[in-house]
Amino acid sequence: MALKEWGAVAHGLLDGRQTVLLRKGGIHEKRFQVGRDTFVLFPTVAHSHRERVRDEHADLIGLGEADVAGGRLTVRCGITLAGVVPVERAEGLVDIRDLHIWTAESVRRDRLEFRPKHRLQVLVVAAVSLPDPVTVPRLDEYGGCKSWLDLPLSWDGRQGRRVHSDERLAADVERVRAAVG
Repeated sequence: MALKEWGAVAHGLLDGRQTVLLRKGGIHEKRFQVGRDTFVLFPTVAHSHRERVRDEHADLIGLGEADVAGGRLTVRCGITLAGVVPVERAEGLVDIRDLHIWTAESVRRDRLEFRPKHRLQVLVVAAVSLPDPVTVPRLDEYGGCKSWLDLPLSWDGRQGRRVHSDERLAADVERVRAAVG
C-alpha cells in the first residue's frame, strides 16, 4: 500500500527534519495498527507546494519534484506508524511546528480549514529510506482524490535505513499528545 503525500515531505522525513504527518483523510480509510503495519509514501507535487513549505525547507521542493519527473515516480520512503493523536486543541499545533516543514498558513488552510467536519490527526511516523528506491510509470489510475494506492512493489518494513530511534519517536508522540491531544 502507498499513501499519497508531497514528495518534499518524503524527503523531509528521510532527512530527519520531519516526524509527523497532519492528515484529515486517508489514514482511517485503512485499518492500521500502530507499530506494526507498514506502507510507502507515493510522492506528489503541485506548484503551490513552494509557498506552503517554510523557507528553511525550500530545498526539499526540488528533490520532491525530481521524484515525479518525466512520466515516472520514484518511491523511496517507507513508513511505520509510531502514534496517532487526534487534534483536540488546534492552538497547540504551533508547539510542534519543528516536527514538520509546512508554513503556519498551510497548516491552517490546508489542514484545519479543509474538510472542517473531519478531525485533524497528527501521525507520528517512523520513516525508513528504502534500500532500493522503486521507480514506477506515472499512470492515470494513480491520479484523483484518493489517498491510498496499490503499487507494484513490496516492502515489509524491515529493510532500509530507519531515520529516528524508537525513543525519539515515543518522545514525539508524548510531545504531540501534550500539545494537541
